[in-house]
Amino acid sequence: MWGPRPRVLLTPNLTGGGAANDRARADGQRRGAPTFVLVHGAGSNSYGWSPVLRELGMRGHRAVAVDLPGHGTGAYFPLSYRVPQDPERLRTEPSPIARVTLEDFAAHVVGVVRAVHRNGPVILAGQSLGGVTVNAVANQVPELIPHLVYASAFCPTRHASVTQLMTTPEAATSSLFRLTAVQTPPELGVNRVNWRSADPAFFVAAKEALGGDLPDAEVRALLNTLEPDESAAIGSADARGLPEKWGRVPRTFLRFTEDRSIPPALQDLMIREADGTTPHNPFRVRSLAAPHIGPRDVAVWGNELEQVAGMCR
Repeated sequence: MWGPRPRVLLTPNLTGGGAANDRARADGQRRGAPTFVLVHGAGSNSYGWSPVLRELGMRGHRAVAVDLPGHGTGAYFPLSYRVPQDPERLRTEPSPIARVTLEDFAAHVVGVVRAVHRNGPVILAGQSLGGVTVNAVANQVPELIPHLVYASAFCPTRHASVTQLMTTPEAATSSLFRLTAVQTPPELGVNRVNWRSADPAFFVAAKEALGGDLPDAEVRALLNTLEPDESAAIGSADARGLPEKWGRVPRTFLRFTEDRSIPPALQDLMIREADGTTPHNPFRVRSLAAPHIGPRDVAVWGNELEQVAGMCR
């Protein structure tokens, strides 16, 4: 079920003109241009990148959004999660995603990177928990990636895992601690969130954690795209970027100043620790006024990623 079959969304190539020689010339130009490979965060899927894919496509860039194993078309929705919900069964219902590891995530994305690299350079970008997959992939194939992008994403270096990072003083104000999860037993191996909860207090907490000051209607639409289960193994895995591998790749951190899930203080800690690990290759940091899900104005995404693409040509 969790095999290397990638589900991807590919932006159109806007070339203009219809003559065969024009198409051939455009194809040659595109082969040298970078392609973005976009990695989603916990409980999400490739759909979460849809606005960014459209924006990049309209600007003439190629981009692929990946469904990590156990997500997207491979996601598992517990029967107890459906309406009418069964709260007690939701606590104990097993999920196949419990078997998925960070190694599975990395192997899946490495396969996508290798396939895309046949057409030119690959810019690998991750958001939120997707940052640990970015680290793991860069540890394996740094030679295929000219630039990494962390969109308010976890980047463990001196702290080994997301779990360790979330125990630091810099993480103390995270709204994730106020986002009530389903109390599954540890042996289930699943972090489960009931995004369909009818509890008004849950909605308030989810809005604060993910959307900040977004309108309620937009937050409800967002929650309807999320998946309840994430493998507990991902957060506890050693996801440190290795100086001799990951540390060779130039990188950008998109710092979201209004993020209440990964507070700016925690983002700054990860940036400092990464820069201390590879002082010869520090982060390029860009601060954006955005909540955890990113800038509301998709043009801001486009501008930032376009600048990265320009550095990789």
